[in-house]
Amino acid sequence: MIKSNISLAMEQYFDEDGLLAKSIGNFEPRTEQVEMACAVNEALLGKHHLAVEAGTGVGKSMAYLVPAIGNLAMLKAKILISTFTITLQQQLINKDIPALCAAMPQNFKAVLAKGRSNYLCLRRLQYTLSRSRGLFDEMSDEFEQLNNWAMQTRDGSLSDIPFIPSASAWDAVKSEHGNCPAARCRHFGDCFYRRARLALESADIIIANHALLFSDLVLRQENYSLLPDYNSIIIDEAHNIESVAQNHFGIDISNHRVNYLLNRLYNHRTKRGFLTYRKNVEKIVDAVESASKAAKKFFKNVQQFYEQNLDQTEGRCYKNFTENNLSGPIKVLRKHLTALAKETNDTDDKYEITRFSNLAAELVIDLEDFISQNKPEQVYWIEAGGAGRKTVRLKSAPLNVGTDVKRTLFDVYGSVVLTSATLSSDGGDDKSAAAGKSGFEFFAGRIGLENFKSLRLGSPFDYERQVTLYIEKDLPDPNSFDFPEAAAQKIKKYVAQTHGRAFVLFTSYQMLNKVAELTAKWFIQNDINLLIQADKLDRNTLLKKFRSSEKNVLFGTDSFWQGVDVPGQALSNVIIVKLPFAVPNHPLIAARLEQIRQKGGNPFYEYQLPSAVIKFKQGFGRLIRNKTDTGIIVVLDSRLVNKKYGRNFLAAIPKCQVEITG
Repeated sequence: MIKSNISLAMEQYFDEDGLLAKSIGNFEPRTEQVEMACAVNEALLGKHHLAVEAGTGVGKSMAYLVPAIGNLAMLKAKILISTFTITLQQQLINKDIPALCAAMPQNFKAVLAKGRSNYLCLRRLQYTLSRSRGLFDEMSDEFEQLNNWAMQTRDGSLSDIPFIPSASAWDAVKSEHGNCPAARCRHFGDCFYRRARLALESADIIIANHALLFSDLVLRQENYSLLPDYNSIIIDEAHNIESVAQNHFGIDISNHRVNYLLNRLYNHRTKRGFLTYRKNVEKIVDAVESASKAAKKFFKNVQQFYEQNLDQTEGRCYKNFTENNLSGPIKVLRKHLTALAKETNDTDDKYEITRFSNLAAELVIDLEDFISQNKPEQVYWIEAGGAGRKTVRLKSAPLNVGTDVKRTLFDVYGSVVLTSATLSSDGGDDKSAAAGKSGFEFFAGRIGLENFKSLRLGSPFDYERQVTLYIEKDLPDPNSFDFPEAAAQKIKKYVAQTHGRAFVLFTSYQMLNKVAELTAKWFIQNDINLLIQADKLDRNTLLKKFRSSEKNVLFGTDSFWQGVDVPGQALSNVIIVKLPFAVPNHPLIAARLEQIRQKGGNPFYEYQLPSAVIKFKQGFGRLIRNKTDTGIIVVLDSRLVNKKYGRNFLAAIPKCQVEITG
């Protein structure tokens, strides 16, 4: 823990001859960075909430890490830092924090926190190895690999494995709260999760992700926690808070979730599963079969409802929209499993059976909550997708997640610092300031942030020198039939101009696939490699391929608008095909728009426009990642100049050279 009580003014760290400059090579003082560090310092000591928008190049991580570390002794408690992406976590733990360990006089310990399911359970691994026959035949090689790795690793986490195990294999050996004997376990002394938890207990700074943060916040409402206590929170990449929170406060049931549970118990087609070689389990096998038949009928009815009502409801469903014929058979199955667990003498068997029983119980709760729809603040809808619509999902989310975030986060902790390059949704001009607006109203309203201070900092980069923005004013409306062909021609033009090295950002897979089809031949003829997100390669693999050659173009959707860092000339061109307005007929979005309308507001200007502006800023920010980067940004959506609201988008981005073409 912290050993020093040294406190220095922020300027003494960030000056050109300060502590950071003396220890960090190529350190450059930035006025914006000092201003942000001072604001964070004040928030931590003054116990108030702070929202900071800091443009690319400010050095946000150092600007919050320095005051966090500098005040550890005074705060006398742990500080939690949460990020959205793994990339930023790795930057903090592998680069920024080691640099500050050398630069700052304070002794401190920072530890990366991972969810429990990221760790191997040695007891469950040995269990699977001893009972692989029947239950795990097809994965026996994977378990042997995992066993060899387990004898060598010190970390024991998923990210340390030199190969990628299948989801099914990892599910069978991962550490779980309800499947753990704790101190009674014969592997307790060597437990990877226990070691990780002990490291967190001794840490001064905990690095986590938003998903783990919200899991912890929700459980703390029930007097349980995943993380040690902390009293100050710094949330980087804070523009993702709403989407992460709504996943934690909603419901997600799919046919795959149900089938996975039942097939792991007993698969009637393959005659394999947990129950295969157990005696006196005929009743449970029958219960599994009954539940499987009920599940098939249930999801068939759900899909029929979805298809018959899609034109009218866009997937939204009402209370008791279909018969809940599934909860009953699952309850019967759970009753049999509970009885079996009581009768079983083998401790490991007992834990696994109890795990299946708990999964069944959670499924019943979610099913009954969804069908009854007793929470008026939630929106309930159906999704069907995949080849032949083989995936059917029941989903719900809060109409406004701000109430839950306020209750679990802002009302509990005295100081929460939220930062990102994209939090505000206006240009921050004198007119807004004169009206008493900070520009954070939309962001704050969506997440329940009420009493807070705010700070907006521009980028130290010279965008007028580094960027030219091209706007195609004469292209057809992006929702028209002839837009994809026109857009394809312009993409060819601008990709040729930079000889590849381009991101093309789409708002839907449908448009992406159409334009890819129209341009594929041209890319081949011009010896440019087209990488497509729809090809099911994960984002990291796509980025690695993109960086491998200068003659690459990447077609991406949502996940490539943010959190992607490709500095240098490898990325010299970002093409935004369409302004990123949320799909207004999505059940959750439609319900939010209707709520605004019912209150007498304007849904477009109060929700659709500000959310699109924030995402547009994220897409714009992909191009310039350091002071030597140069390139072009192209917008193919003519509404940027042909509609009055286009000025909101232009006002929100850094001032740069603009060429309107047509």
